[in-house]
Amino acid sequence: MTHPDHPLIPSTGELALEDRASLRRVAGLSTELTDVTEVEYRQLRLERVVLVGVWTEGSAADADASLTELAALAETAGSEVLEGLIQRRDKPDPSTYIGSGKAAELREIVLATGADTVICDGELSPAQLNSLEKVVKVKVIDRTALILDIFAQHATSREGKAQVSLAQMEYMLPRLRGWGESMSRQAGGRAGGAGGGVGTRGPGETKIETDRRRIRERMAKLRREIRDMKKIRDTQRSRRLSSDAASVAIVGYTNAGKSSLLNGLTGAGVLVENALFATLEPTTRRGEFDDGRPFVLTDTVGFVRHLPTQLVEAFRSTLEEVVDADLLVHVVDGSDEHPLAQINAVREVVSDVVVEYGIAPPPELLVVNKIDAATGLGLATLRRALPDAVFVSAHTGDGLDRLRARMAEMIPPTDATVDVTIPYDRGDLVARVHAEGRVDATEHTAEGTRIKARVPMALAAGLSEFTTF
Repeated sequence: MTHPDHPLIPSTGELALEDRASLRRVAGLSTELTDVTEVEYRQLRLERVVLVGVWTEGSAADADASLTELAALAETAGSEVLEGLIQRRDKPDPSTYIGSGKAAELREIVLATGADTVICDGELSPAQLNSLEKVVKVKVIDRTALILDIFAQHATSREGKAQVSLAQMEYMLPRLRGWGESMSRQAGGRAGGAGGGVGTRGPGETKIETDRRRIRERMAKLRREIRDMKKIRDTQRSRRLSSDAASVAIVGYTNAGKSSLLNGLTGAGVLVENALFATLEPTTRRGEFDDGRPFVLTDTVGFVRHLPTQLVEAFRSTLEEVVDADLLVHVVDGSDEHPLAQINAVREVVSDVVVEYGIAPPPELLVVNKIDAATGLGLATLRRALPDAVFVSAHTGDGLDRLRARMAEMIPPTDATVDVTIPYDRGDLVARVHAEGRVDATEHTAEGTRIKARVPMALAAGLSEFTTF
């Protein structure tokens, strides 16, 4: 019996010998710089990186897609990708992630390419990072550290910067060390001078402990600051929720076109950039449905497969926008090679957030974006797989009217338009209409006060007997 996605791989866990024997190079990942002078290159200080992935499950295409995404993340962080390598294993090596023999091969590739950094496609333990660094003799980082670095570069608001700093420190605390043996802070015995005596031996270890204490103190301070900033955000959110405007949250994979969709639906001028994690700060704008009902649209941070848990924790106040929404507009990149995998990754994060708050998830409207850049075959496949989705192009505006109408259908009105003539002896009802509704026109007639307004459904039902014909 063989693996359903790869007929050559036994499902019992035994791996094909040729897959185990060598690292497999992934084509199309080289991003050599062109037309950049030596001076500009020095200013950019791009790190030259080799990517390494371990293929443990799924098809070869899935493994390639994961490493291709890692290459895009590395480029977003400002790195120059030289090579992409995948090794087939039943599970990552507990010591060096790819095994000692393959780590030695990786060292040869690092020397041949002139790379100064190795990026692993997964979250490595402190021991794995340390062991692999000793073999390849260059800096080793993992996918989590790479994403944290991108967030640190893109955060602009005070809250965003504080959230990213907290996430980085939570990640760094158990991994605190120098890069490589030559910078190791570990120094036992009488290092640092003879006759140090009790309490002064092992200055390297003392330095690390000091750093850890300072990091913990800084983390505690950041948590207090984020808590204070969260109170301000909660006040703003409660003000929005108490208004008559429906709350809509845009969620989706990074670079799926969420900000472009926000601009298209509300006319906002939010930054739009063809880059991963261009949006880290939640942006809220008002819009109106065709029937005149207002809605509030919030653009949230993009998700990615294996989003670091530290980031989910740090960006909790941002993700709370998802919890309070009346509708989730889930944006999918229709031009991506693996859109269904993106959908699953986003739903996993949303589910984790919603479950923690113990509430039912808001209704979801799938929106396939970038149809102008997608292939005909790809769109046909998506239409079969996602029959309830709305297909749009935020870039050209195609389908936005259909999307706005579908959003209006999925958010039932909480108020109604009334045209009533209230007798003069029912001044209490006139006062309620002014207090609870939005009055558009008032006219005094012989029969009473004629009012055209939008009022809550319950009040509209009580006014039905005074409807003007």
